[in-house]
Amino acid sequence: MTDEELKNLPLAEKILEKGSLKLDVYNNTYESFQDMKIVSKELIETLKKKVGKNDNRIFFGFNDKGEFESELKFGGDMLLISMHTNVFEFPREHEIMKHSYIKKDITRSYCGIISMYNFLADSYRYNRMNDVGYLVARIFINKDYHYFVEGKRQIGLLYNNFAKAKIDRNALKRILETSISYCVDFDLLTPVYDQIKVVSVSEMLENSMNLRTGKRLGFRFQVDQDDAE
Repeated sequence: MTDEELKNLPLAEKILEKGSLKLDVYNNTYESFQDMKIVSKELIETLKKKVGKNDNRIFFGFNDKGEFESELKFGGDMLLISMHTNVFEFPREHEIMKHSYIKKDITRSYCGIISMYNFLADSYRYNRMNDVGYLVARIFINKDYHYFVEGKRQIGLLYNNFAKAKIDRNALKRILETSISYCVDFDLLTPVYDQIKVVSVSEMLENSMNLRTGKRLGFRFQVDQDDAE
């Protein structure tokens, strides 16, 4: 169905078409997110066993936080993974809308979104409410279980064949492994002295641990140079 055909449908048919479409996309995304939680738990357990043989001090953990959110902890990092409950369409100027796969059927452009944020594990451990996280990747899933990933560096480059790629547990495992690797590659660098030389009395009274910390704030990712230039 083309964009024009969808717009010109009678009202009842338009509501039926859009409503059914969005429910299909939501269900596919929800199912994929539940699979992602299973794969996440298995992956964390595997990494824990492999790493623990050499150093059992390194922490690994998986926390299922409900239908739409989960946490993976590995060393000093954490991936917070969440599913948005709404369905989205891309802006007309987005590169994906120029794809022949979309032009043949505009309803393929409606997607659910699973987002992956990188936080410092200590930010949650010590309830540092001012700390910031960093969006590592977003997984877009449509009515046909086709997917692509919008992400940093190799993550987005590896998973962008929207016309052919179908989401499954193997694909989810690869995405998770790539995302975890990306997080581990980013070290927290010492901030510039002048950026932290002044603090408020309230910050110090509350505890210096409350000073805002995050890989992206006042720091530079070692392998993300162009974003900081």
